[in-house]
Amino acid sequence: MIRTLMGLALVASLAACGTSRPAPQPQLPLPTVTGVLSTKNAKALFGSEAVGSPQTPAAFGSYAKGCLAGGQQLAETGPTWQAMRLSRNRNWGHPELVDFLQGLSRRGAALPGWRGIYVGDMSQPRGGPMTSGHASHQIGLDADIWLRPANDLTLSRAARESISSISMWRSSGAYVNSQWTRAHHDLVKAAAQDPRVDRIFIFPGAKVQMCNDETGDRAWLRKVRPWAGHHYHFHVRLSCPDGARGCVNQDPPPAGDGCADAQAWVNNILSPPPPDPDAPRVTPKPKRDLVMGDLPAQCASVLAAR
Repeated sequence: MIRTLMGLALVASLAACGTSRPAPQPQLPLPTVTGVLSTKNAKALFGSEAVGSPQTPAAFGSYAKGCLAGGQQLAETGPTWQAMRLSRNRNWGHPELVDFLQGLSRRGAALPGWRGIYVGDMSQPRGGPMTSGHASHQIGLDADIWLRPANDLTLSRAARESISSISMWRSSGAYVNSQWTRAHHDLVKAAAQDPRVDRIFIFPGAKVQMCNDETGDRAWLRKVRPWAGHHYHFHVRLSCPDGARGCVNQDPPPAGDGCADAQAWVNNILSPPPPDPDAPRVTPKPKRDLVMGDLPAQCASVLAAR
């Protein structure tokens, strides 16, 4: 049962990857790109764009199959944040995401031992499939926030390429390690309590630890979802902005605080079920790159806008 639940969670997250949230947008089928352009490799096209499109900000499609019009660049350094890995040019997002990160960084600056936050990958300038790494982060509403305390906001560009975040897990994600502090708990909590946030992904042991430590309002825990990896950073996903057309939300997280689900993940890490000898052997098909025909029709105009 645990393996089935985790498998369903994996499918749901890859297809798309609270306290309160905007009303769900209509889940209407979006027209896709047609013609010669429809066969072109989407990550090659979007990965070659250096700046956002001169359009009204809009997120088109879903988190793992879409693009971003009018993307805004998060400043490389602000009073309470620094963007990391600048060579990737992934410090772009919908203005709602940029505003959220700036606000969260101020909350982070109030934590003991922190001066703000280090921001990892957001989106490419025009969103779309990335040249490497994430399947999601395509519509400017996802961001990775390092779990390394941001105690130095004067890092050079070179330093931001070489410095690494800090892993917070032990026992393959079943538990947090000695680097985890109450400040980490409070930063994740502050992010989850923002009504614009749809989900936060972090390793299972961290979710269980936060479930065990939280003594006040627990509603925010619903948004914190256990996920494999995510022990160097936590991944924040915003809901589609109010009134957005052509932006596809995920279904809401299941009701409740999700702590039992996280404990099930941990139990599975500690005592994985034995392989089923009767299970059919299936060779997974290689995952193909998205082409423009897989994306909403608006993505062609996002690429073409100059």
